[in-house]
Amino acid sequence: MSTKTIVALGGAHIDRRGRIAGTTVAGASNPGSWMEEAGGGAFNVARSLARLGHRVTMIAPRGGDAAGEIVADAAEASGVIDKPLVFLDRRTPSYTAILEADGNLVIALADMDLYRLFSPRRLTTRQVRAELDAADLVVCDANLPAETLTALARDCAARGLPLVAIAISPAKVVRLREALPHLSALFMNIAEARALLDDTVPTVNIAENLLALGLAGGVVTAGKASLTGWNRQSRLEIQPPEIAVIGDVTGAGDAMAAGVIHAMLGHLGLEDQLASGVAAAGLAVRTTSATIENLDTAMLNAAIGLAGPLKILSRTDKTH
Repeated sequence: MSTKTIVALGGAHIDRRGRIAGTTVAGASNPGSWMEEAGGGAFNVARSLARLGHRVTMIAPRGGDAAGEIVADAAEASGVIDKPLVFLDRRTPSYTAILEADGNLVIALADMDLYRLFSPRRLTTRQVRAELDAADLVVCDANLPAETLTALARDCAARGLPLVAIAISPAKVVRLREALPHLSALFMNIAEARALLDDTVPTVNIAENLLALGLAGGVVTAGKASLTGWNRQSRLEIQPPEIAVIGDVTGAGDAMAAGVIHAMLGHLGLEDQLASGVAAAGLAVRTTSATIENLDTAMLNAAIGLAGPLKILSRTDKTH
């Protein structure tokens, strides 16, 4: 597969995760462990795509603090070209999560106020325009303001440039609503999909209803339950393989997105895209980091091969 040029705009911040050692006891002190690393939806995807051999530039707001240096070091280590918007008097955004012993999320706090300063005007700067001019594909996430996401989507549409998005959370995914008709794909979980649809439709109709909103393609995951992927030509519902040992679910959705995008860039069909995404997510949940640090194409291809054919629950062609 040839190297593609990708621009990522959105979250690149600090992830702090505390993991409870035993049974979770609400309202009490729980023994456990703590870790801190660079994260962010767009940044996680960017790092995975860079490790898979693509030329990836990350553009994100950052504070002039030690946390910002951690993000910069992580970009360099993964091969991402780092072009931040630095605000020296501000804190770098952060995401703090508490996980149960099995890796599932208990609660999280997102300190993301700095992303509000990524206004639509920032998209018109020479630096951003030059990166978009050279791009084969753009990745964004819903950490950015709604008006910025809409402006970016319209700009990419005018350029004929594929734009894929990461939902981030039910509260943030609604920022993408005006951008939906201009997205090539949106990666989300079931709660985020329902937030876009105001929780008004049965689960089985989610892909069709998102298509009706103008969303050409996407992937909706539901943990261990079936996931759905679609584009304008077809829809697939598949059952992810069981994973016996889970390290940490943080970043699994971003790994899924990176795997799918990598296959999209290779002009593979929907089934192969989902196989790549499922394999990448499977690798991610076996680690305790937000990304797969030693990921490369050989590792991903081996994981796809070991997983075998997808367990397809339903297939619909020409859904529009």
